[in-house]
Amino acid sequence: MTCTLGYATASSVEQNLDDQLAALGAEGVDPRRVFTDRLSESADRARAGLHAMLSYARSGDTVIVVALDRLGRSTTEVTRTIADLTDRGLRLRALREGLDTGTSTGHVVASVLRSLAQLDLQHDRGSH
Repeated sequence: MTCTLGYATASSVEQNLDDQLAALGAEGVDPRRVFTDRLSESADRARAGLHAMLSYARSGDTVIVVALDRLGRSTTEVTRTIADLTDRGLRLRALREGLDTGTSTGHVVASVLRSLAQLDLQHDRGSH
């Protein structure tokens, strides 16, 4: 049986998770299946909530985020996270962007982002 998971993160003290949690709730995400992180400029970038969600998730599950930028602090981190979700067989829905990797268009977008993440990783390996 598949389930719907939510992920929310606040990247600074000024940001609040409440709006994201409300948006995820409006999409029908069970509050017990919402994983969160609170990050600051000096915080460890481990993203324990994201890793906990990835450990909990099973192939076929859906992950909902309010916006793609919640998946990372940089374009590289976001594309790598999307690639990881796709590789795990997870469906991603980003509400602000209207992205849904469960649709044919969303699948194509995810494939392009996965390819960019792979190119970036190859570039990183080649520069060391």
